[in-house]
Amino acid sequence: MDDHKDTTENSPGGEDQQDTSSHQHEHGEHDEAVAESDEQRVEQELLEDEAHPAAAEGEALHEQHDHAGHEGEGHGHGSHEGHGEGHGGMHEGHEQMFRRRFFVSILLSIPVLLYSEMLQEWLGFSVPAFPGSEWINPVFAVIVFAYGGIPFLQMAVPELKDRAPGMMTLISMAITVAFVYSLASVVFPAQSAFFWELVTLIDIMLLGHWIEMRSVRRASSAVDELAKLMPDTAERLTEDGETEEVPVSELSEGDLVLVRPGASVPADGVVEEGDSDVNEAMITGESKPVSKEPGDEVIGGTINGDGSLRVRVGATGEETTLAGIMRLVEEAQQSKSKTQVLADRAAGWLFYVALSAAVVTALAWTVAVSFNATVIERVVTVLVIACPHALGLAIPLVVAINTSLAARNGMLVRDRIAMEDARNLDAIIFDKTGTLTEGEHGVVDMATVDGVDEDYALALAAAVESDSEHMIARAIREAADERDLNAPDASSFEAIKGRGVRANVDGNEVYVGGPNLLTQLDSGRPDHLQHFADKAGQNAQTVVYLVRDGDLIAAFAMADVIREESFRVVDALHDLGIEVAMLTGDSQDVADAVADELSIDTVFAEVLPEDKDEKVQELQDQGKLVGMVGDGVNDAPALTRADVGIAIGSGTDVAVQSADVILVQNNPMDVVRLVKLSKASYRKMQENIVWAAGYNVFAIPLAAGVLAPIGILLSPAVGALLMSLSTVIVAINAQLLRRVDLSIPELPSATPPTDAQPAD
Repeated sequence: MDDHKDTTENSPGGEDQQDTSSHQHEHGEHDEAVAESDEQRVEQELLEDEAHPAAAEGEALHEQHDHAGHEGEGHGHGSHEGHGEGHGGMHEGHEQMFRRRFFVSILLSIPVLLYSEMLQEWLGFSVPAFPGSEWINPVFAVIVFAYGGIPFLQMAVPELKDRAPGMMTLISMAITVAFVYSLASVVFPAQSAFFWELVTLIDIMLLGHWIEMRSVRRASSAVDELAKLMPDTAERLTEDGETEEVPVSELSEGDLVLVRPGASVPADGVVEEGDSDVNEAMITGESKPVSKEPGDEVIGGTINGDGSLRVRVGATGEETTLAGIMRLVEEAQQSKSKTQVLADRAAGWLFYVALSAAVVTALAWTVAVSFNATVIERVVTVLVIACPHALGLAIPLVVAINTSLAARNGMLVRDRIAMEDARNLDAIIFDKTGTLTEGEHGVVDMATVDGVDEDYALALAAAVESDSEHMIARAIREAADERDLNAPDASSFEAIKGRGVRANVDGNEVYVGGPNLLTQLDSGRPDHLQHFADKAGQNAQTVVYLVRDGDLIAAFAMADVIREESFRVVDALHDLGIEVAMLTGDSQDVADAVADELSIDTVFAEVLPEDKDEKVQELQDQGKLVGMVGDGVNDAPALTRADVGIAIGSGTDVAVQSADVILVQNNPMDVVRLVKLSKASYRKMQENIVWAAGYNVFAIPLAAGVLAPIGILLSPAVGALLMSLSTVIVAINAQLLRRVDLSIPELPSATPPTDAQPAD
């Protein structure tokens, strides 16, 4: 809370807050002018960001990197707040701007519609006239153009500078022509006016952009979440043996720090004193805590277990492992190529078509009837009809429904381009731990000596492990619970370091532990238990033994349990023609055992955190479109490097923030649904583009007058009606996406799927 408060006070103008209050009346008007100027500046920046999305995101990442590395200040709570505004704030600002302009413009459009003679004639109503009422349409249309239309002109400038006309250029051309021509009609009453078409076009374009921005609002920086893993302060040991709490930014190489049980390691270093298990899952992706003793290296940001450690700092700031991963995330984000939206491409083509048609129309009509007002009306009609009412909603409506449908089926879409790309994935890489597997050890097999029942052996082992919080102890207790076994009471519990545990149960001395325990007890293994242990070793499983009164009576095979859904996921993706790969930091034996069981095509084992994104790049270098599914910090660079990054929702925040799609229900089967929804959504986008562009293909020649010789000439009024019908058709077609079947067909060796859920 203090850090957050300090950030607020140190923000621009924060230190002078009281002085500002004391001079409030004296400078009130000045402050109001400054606030208005600031708001205009912010909106201008948002418009520039909208016009240059790639550049804006690159600049945001650069600023985040500089801030995170500046004297270590990037780890405070306040700095997290600042980081968070980089991406999420940018898209939220876009959404708020377009929403505000839409509602204001729609209110200002009402008088224009009511006093439109054409609409009054079509709908059979009238409104009272009064002195000056003839100025309602031009005055309100000018205001709507200035407030709601000017942003599109501003966003069209970069397209023209880049010589890549798109949606903004097409919209700007249409509203500018309609605006100028309609104002001219006020001076020359013989001309028709397009005031109501002008305001409704601007309203629909603002609505489309509002919907679009809302669907991508959740985009934010993964670098933020990485920085949050580092603690804000550390306990540094002084020369007299006392501890002092200092900011992590003040740590230097060679400092000795105390890491208490449950605390985060503040920097990379080497253990000098103490023994403990450290949870490195957020860095290495491994579910099993790593035992640390003097001489072992520890990584900043990892979580200490039950013991206390004294760590000699070896690296701080930008030199830490976590900072290195942060840089990889940034580089992977910046390496993504800019993908153009379908509607922009169609709008670019339509821009040239409309201009060409307008030129041909002008020349043809000038030759036919000489240059007069009719020629101007024909040219203007062509350019206004080319205006993309339907095209402006074709993609945003599908995206909005796609987002809702995905959320109802366990998928949160953060990047619409990635959703579009998912339909063409050639390979999908799955992180093993926590994605294909449960991320925690479980009892997968067991064997007992003659005369000992399996349930008795499991209950006895659970009794001995009743007081332990070790991962293996929890797995044994959970296995006993699954069989509804009642473990007897145990007493005199004792942990035997590096070997196992011991306790008294019903007057018997019982031990549970690994091979080192048998060596200490000098206990031999019967042949069938030896064979059981050898087979488990071949399957990369850990073996734990149960010894009663000096006699070995049972053995348990432990492994990171494969999710039941994983079998169906691999089968379903193979059925879709998609290659399945697995990426893990585990040993080759463990990886091969899981891959063989799941029939996975490609295995990347013993991969270091900083190398995981390179494996994604390997497949991409083969010309494949690659998806990555993961759940840990070590997966973040790979998630951002992949063409489509998919995070398991139960994973760390940074994995979620690095991904394009989050599986909020933690169900890997949703990867298959993602591909199916991507195909269906893209198909709807294509259909909408055809409908929207098809209207122009039909209407532009008629507006140009190609059928004038036989008496068929499209009037501006009929053109506007066709424009509206095209918009309605696009909206209805987008709604049909809700009927898409996202269920996964039942496959051999798979359980029936859960029912897919419709969109809201």
